[in-house]
Amino acid sequence: MNDDLLRDTERFLHEQIPLTRAMGIMLESYDGEQLVVTAPLEPNHNHLGTAFGGSLSALTTLTGYAMLWLQLGDRNAHIVIRESNIRYKHPVRGMLRAVCLRPDETSLASFKVVFQSTGKAHLKLQVQVIQADQVCVMFEGDFVALR
Repeated sequence: MNDDLLRDTERFLHEQIPLTRAMGIMLESYDGEQLVVTAPLEPNHNHLGTAFGGSLSALTTLTGYAMLWLQLGDRNAHIVIRESNIRYKHPVRGMLRAVCLRPDETSLASFKVVFQSTGKAHLKLQVQVIQADQVCVMFEGDFVALR
């Protein structure tokens, strides 16, 4: 994936959603199939020294947002989250690392057709926070793109 596109997307997030800068959010990689977004533990920890649940929720939401932003390719569109569900399975004790897989071709194609014809479409995305090969957080969000 074009590193310039990742940096441009990261810059957009930092400018439009100031929390991303405060959290230290970085778009680590995108290979066309999986987007990895990270944040350091230091500005995102709780009183136990593990990742704060609110930071994990924000990170997973932002990762889904960024994935849809990359798939949409329409810089005039607005993306919002309509609904989400999150499960905290294990504490995160180091770097926060969220992974979002690209939606399957059928779902993505259907989303794009609806968006092109109506200017509004939604897509469900799953994001996991993984540490030491263990899934610590599972998130599903229903994102809406609006023209």
